[in-house]
Amino acid sequence: MFANSPAPSQPRRSRVRAAAVTVALAVTGVLAGTVPAAQATPHGTTSQCGGRGVDGDAVIRYESDVVIKAPLSRIWKLQTDVERWPSWQPPVTTAERLDHGRLKPGSRFHWTTPAPATPTTPATTLSITSTVQELRRNDCVLWSGPAIGEGLRIDEGVHLWTFRKIKGGVHVHTEETWTGAQVEADVPTATAALGAGLEAWLHDLKAAAETPTT
Repeated sequence: MFANSPAPSQPRRSRVRAAAVTVALAVTGVLAGTVPAAQATPHGTTSQCGGRGVDGDAVIRYESDVVIKAPLSRIWKLQTDVERWPSWQPPVTTAERLDHGRLKPGSRFHWTTPAPATPTTPATTLSITSTVQELRRNDCVLWSGPAIGEGLRIDEGVHLWTFRKIKGGVHVHTEETWTGAQVEADVPTATAALGAGLEAWLHDLKAAAETPTT
């Protein structure tokens, strides 16, 4: 997921592979202030949903966390009511369900998001078709699918979210991997773009969930 949203107001733990420490200047200009200071993380992950997680062999990966001071039920509804994503996260320009009913394993949805230009790819709009692989209500969700735009292709993105009640709020963890020859040709740039998108998503989810409702 790509984004140009502002930086979160509070610092977060985030871990990104050491390969992503150096980011091309053109991407830095687009993403400045969006991705927090990166730290190396071991290859692989332990977070899972229903026994499944992101792609353990992927070289493009990013993970981050935030604490949201809002009821878990509200956070979960915001995250799983896919068609309402554009109402609270500006980087999602369109979103539609390809089936009906509550989101569940096997559910599919189509959404679009802009991707800024990089030294190797043009600015474009990514068209993403995601399929829910695992879902545990109020606990976790895992989806995957390709993202395709003019001049840019991600063969498969695998995106995991977990939600845990803690004192004073909910700990939200997210991580995602990308695979595909085009993005793997420039791992630092692709990882920076992925990180910017996930940080923006966490920022927007926190803002939406913590905004008082009338």
